[in-house]
Amino acid sequence: MTAGLATRPFADSTDSLLRFAMRADATLTGFAGLAVAAVADLTSSLTGLTAIQEYGLGAFFVLYGLVVFSLAALPNLRRAGIGVVIANVVFTVAAVAVVAADWLPLSAAGIAATLAGGVYTAVFGYLQYLGVRRLPA
Repeated sequence: MTAGLATRPFADSTDSLLRFAMRADATLTGFAGLAVAAVADLTSSLTGLTAIQEYGLGAFFVLYGLVVFSLAALPNLRRAGIGVVIANVVFTVAAVAVVAADWLPLSAAGIAATLAGGVYTAVFGYLQYLGVRRLPA
């Protein structure tokens, strides 16, 4: 009677780690973007960036969060997951490069925030990489 049923139980889902990591990354990044935009005028003097740069960074984070959250809903996550892992690696490398090359006039707090963002994206990139590896080929 149930021989035609070919669904996996939810607990055995191989994409659960990737889906969770993408949704958590999207949610935290989106909320961080809202927070950065909300206090852009106050933090611009603290970080060394202009208020316009802070608003732009906040808007980028919100947009990135929305895109990643949408991608996490796809039925086949492999390509989207690989793309998000690559984006996180690129942001991590860019954060370190911006600080090392002194491309922006960042204060000590701005350097700390930039490097903390790099650590954040490295951690989520690693979790998402583990999630992609769990997917069947």
